Amino acid sequence: MKKVSVIGIGRLGICFSLTLEKCGYDVLGIDINKDYVDSINNKTLASDEQGVGDHLKKSINFKATTDIKEGLDYSDILYVVVATPSLEDGKYDHSQVDSVVDKLLSYGKQKNKHFIICCTTMPGYCDTVSKKMRDYGYTVSYNPEFIAQGTVLRDQASPDMVLIGEGSKEAGDIMQEMYEKMTINSPRIHRMSRTEAEITKIGLNCFLTTKISYANMVGDIVLRAGGDPSVVLSAIGADTRIGNKYLGYGYGYGGPCFPRDNRALAIFAKDLEIDALISLASDKSNEKHLEYQLDYYEQNNDKSKQICFSTVTYKPESTMIVESQQLAYAVGLAKRGFDVLVRERQVVIDQVKNIYGDLLKYEAI
Repeated sequence: MKKVSVIGIGRLGICFSLTLEKCGYDVLGIDINKDYVDSINNKTLASDEQGVGDHLKKSINFKATTDIKEGLDYSDILYVVVATPSLEDGKYDHSQVDSVVDKLLSYGKQKNKHFIICCTTMPGYCDTVSKKMRDYGYTVSYNPEFIAQGTVLRDQASPDMVLIGEGSKEAGDIMQEMYEKMTINSPRIHRMSRTEAEITKIGLNCFLTTKISYANMVGDIVLRAGGDPSVVLSAIGADTRIGNKYLGYGYGYGGPCFPRDNRALAIFAKDLEIDALISLASDKSNEKHLEYQLDYYEQNNDKSKQICFSTVTYKPESTMIVESQQLAYAVGLAKRGFDVLVRERQVVIDQVKNIYGDLLKYEAI
């Protein structure tokens, strides 16, 4: 049975580990938080990610440790799934990956190790890591995931496609074999260079933000003209060149991926002396759409009536509020004098209340 080490077993890393274990791999997860590691090994971990608790309890060949050296010795396949948050300039912060790399290299030269980066990175970063690690016996590859918070396990098992930025043919073959075992829907597997894969990852998300912004722009126009946005957009999406997916009228895009990937692509393009005007316009359109939504509601509704929001997370299945347009809309209405009630899960209310205090009213469900 093949073994895999997964460095970083937070929300995404533990899902990836459990998916691998379920399809026949022995998996060792590495995390710096001892209490968290203990809760995994004791199978008492409380996770708000759908299905994690049940999968963990049923797992047999998944265990965790705080010792990265143990992970290095355990397997020749090392996945790193740590956070790469955005910096103030819009680029990604690779410091957690850098820390993992430095720690691994401190153990000296190895023999035929595969180091696979799953985090979203700036194009060219994986090549930089490869130059640093190749003389130590590591082949560096890039294998980002296309998942959504709240449905990670489902998305990993049934992806639309798999993206492999291979450091070598051997590395690509290893990852392809893994995904052929992990997935249940026979997705298309796209193998390419590391940098091509990095651009594909953020480029794909940027196309989706463009489509969402376009749909909302057209919807705003239709609404102001006295029509029904859904009727117009449904007809536009009926053209097979366009399609209806991501072409609905509603909230703008938000969450932990879309906004930051849009900005990162524009910044990377600028470094190449290219103006990524569409990415910049999508962001601006997203902002204007929220203003139009607020204006329209204020012009057509009575402020004496309470407005209830059943969710303010960036998507219903998630507990994350990062750049949530639903929350921005609720807050915007409250600032305009509307009586706004947030009826949500307590974990979400705690996050919102910590930022906005008594601006909103709250009711836990």
